[in-house]
Amino acid sequence: MIAFVFPGQGSQHAGMGKDLVDNFPVARAVFEEANDALGFDLATLCFNGPDEDLKLTTNTQPAILTTSIAALKVLEQETGLVPAYVAGHSLGEYSALVCAGGLTFADAVRTVRKRGAFMQEAVPVGVGAMAAVIGLDAALLDEVCATAAAGEVVSPANFNSPGQVVIAGHATAVERAMSLALGKGAKRALRLPVSAPFHCSLMTPAGERLDKVLAAIEPGVLRLPVVTNVEAAPNADASRIRHLLVAQVSAPVRWDDSVVRMAELGVERFIEIGPGKVLCGLIKRIARHVSAANIEDCASLQKII
Repeated sequence: MIAFVFPGQGSQHAGMGKDLVDNFPVARAVFEEANDALGFDLATLCFNGPDEDLKLTTNTQPAILTTSIAALKVLEQETGLVPAYVAGHSLGEYSALVCAGGLTFADAVRTVRKRGAFMQEAVPVGVGAMAAVIGLDAALLDEVCATAAAGEVVSPANFNSPGQVVIAGHATAVERAMSLALGKGAKRALRLPVSAPFHCSLMTPAGERLDKVLAAIEPGVLRLPVVTNVEAAPNADASRIRHLLVAQVSAPVRWDDSVVRMAELGVERFIEIGPGKVLCGLIKRIARHVSAANIEDCASLQKII
């Protein structure tokens, strides 16, 4: 049994998607559709950068989504593989929904462009922060965050793999939590180079704005169950897509539990579709008995074929 999984922010790099576009008309068509839907040349930004522009959240989100769907179309055309489940990390859940039929690509790419702006604008630059905490039990990290908050916000944002949890909130509270975590036995605590504190309660205003955008979009019938970030469980009900995507903005990404759940359901092979291999690395730490491979260019496609 196979699952298709899709990466989120942090996997972007200049040049992504170009190899597939140069070799497969179906990939080129995806980038052309993105350009038309957004009204600017996203393809050139993905292929040539500069990295500083690619790192802007409003650009990063549609860029990764488009690269992922271009790779998906090539994979479907060249292999005929059909997954039993799909999932994506944060932004990647939109790619998963496109794959499953819950959103059209044009609707998804326009929505994530706005989602990026809403998330960036929810908290002034410098006020929020995120940090990766390595080697601390999740329950103990909850206690650390509760102590460190001291009237501010800091909480687990991404449960990525056993012993790797990202926290988010006010920058000062995140710093306090990092110090406390190290004092409680964490191996490392590292500030992440992000522009906003994603997946914490500070993102609630972004979720409210996103809700209005999603209200105008008619979801499609889900052909495949999507294992959602919020619940770490399969969803096959299209009427729940809007609620789950709104909740996702300020709720933690339960990636660890999502992979465990898919493995329990019988998934033995995970294919990461889009730029980078971040999810492959996490999956191998979460479920050691499964296989994980990625597709982002012609060389990686050949390994899957």
